[in-house]
Amino acid sequence: MGRNLVYPKVDKNTVHRKSDRASYDLQTIHSIINSTPVLHVSFNSGDPEDPFPTILPMIGTMASFEYPSADLNEPLDCYLHGYVSSGIMKRARSTSGNALPITIAATRVDGIVLSLTPNSHSYNYRSAVLFGYGSLVEDSEEKMWAMQTVTNSVVPSRWDNARSPPDGSEMASTTILKVKIVNGSGKIRTGGPGDEKKDMEREDVVGRVWTGVLPIWETVGEPVRGGAGLVDQVPEHIRIFQNNMSETNEDYAKTAAKAKSPAGKGY
Repeated sequence: MGRNLVYPKVDKNTVHRKSDRASYDLQTIHSIINSTPVLHVSFNSGDPEDPFPTILPMIGTMASFEYPSADLNEPLDCYLHGYVSSGIMKRARSTSGNALPITIAATRVDGIVLSLTPNSHSYNYRSAVLFGYGSLVEDSEEKMWAMQTVTNSVVPSRWDNARSPPDGSEMASTTILKVKIVNGSGKIRTGGPGDEKKDMEREDVVGRVWTGVLPIWETVGEPVRGGAGLVDQVPEHIRIFQNNMSETNEDYAKTAAKAKSPAGKGY
């Protein structure tokens, strides 16, 4: 059995608070990124008169064009999908060396943790942060592959079950940003409340306060037909996605709620 690959710990990606919840494992971090529907991508505008970093919600996925069969536990790039004239694409296009420094964040909430005191309330969560350099995908084959990969990361097999490939105008209006990851880290909390001894020893508190976890999971509702499509029956690939996503998220949230409670309080 091979060892798990990890991102190197440097000052930028090292988790200091609650470091026992940190993960630098590639598979763990990449799975959080790929299971989060919307990523938050941050970069500097480059305008000396604009002191604020820009942060955008974007669709993206971890993958490898050079090694398409690569697993999540291997080094991967992050492909981000956007409009050709969006700010981040313009910034990447104008950056020297076409390598824009980028930070990518993803968070999933799996439960609300209710403790004896509000100061010890928390969430069960999975979070990941990646640092890398973004460049525009210029190669037409890689761009088409990335568009298909991003599409199927939203709903598996959707590319083959829609009108594809994109036509010329669609290809021209869409830009793919490929982020070469330098390092990253994850942070995960599972379990029930972590109360302090001073509260657990107070009968007047433990006798009147409910404590526990409210599991939270993302689910896919019953499909609602709309638009120009005339097909009434929901396709199999959508049913499979609907069931798998809902069941997987529910199982994780409930398992996380029943896990051994962490030591200490807070996040």
